[in-house]
Amino acid sequence: MQLESMYQEIILDHYKNPHGRGLREPFDAEVHHVNPTCGDEVTLRLKVDGDTIADVSYEGMGCSISQASVSAMYDLVVGRTVPQALETGEHFMTLMQAKGDPSVAEKLEDELEDAVAFAGVSKYPARIKCALMSWMALKDASARALSAAHPTAPAGGTN
Repeated sequence: MQLESMYQEIILDHYKNPHGRGLREPFDAEVHHVNPTCGDEVTLRLKVDGDTIADVSYEGMGCSISQASVSAMYDLVVGRTVPQALETGEHFMTLMQAKGDPSVAEKLEDELEDAVAFAGVSKYPARIKCALMSWMALKDASARALSAAHPTAPAGGTN
């Protein structure tokens, strides 16, 4: 129970003192994601330098879980390569699928840092989408930023 209380404090701290909040320029991709279940939303901008995430900026509104999750995500991904950040997102997804299993949180604690505080959220299926929304936005923005940086040749020939 003491651990759950600490996790709640971490989530509330990220909600009240968000890291990375405020849309900034320049950026390579911007996405807007909405959780249709509850109306939470986030607009996320991503700036990449080569394949490294130089900045993530965002604005959003919604519950403490959705807004704290994007703040914790910011701390985990800025300065990492896109593949490293996406792998961290997969670890967060594993945490969200753990149904509150403390052994999963323990295994992911070093990788997820403050984001491990969302372990308890996985016991509440309706709240999982709240916690995952920013991570899905990051995945979307990463794909857009990388495809813009490395456009492929148009398919088909000339007429």
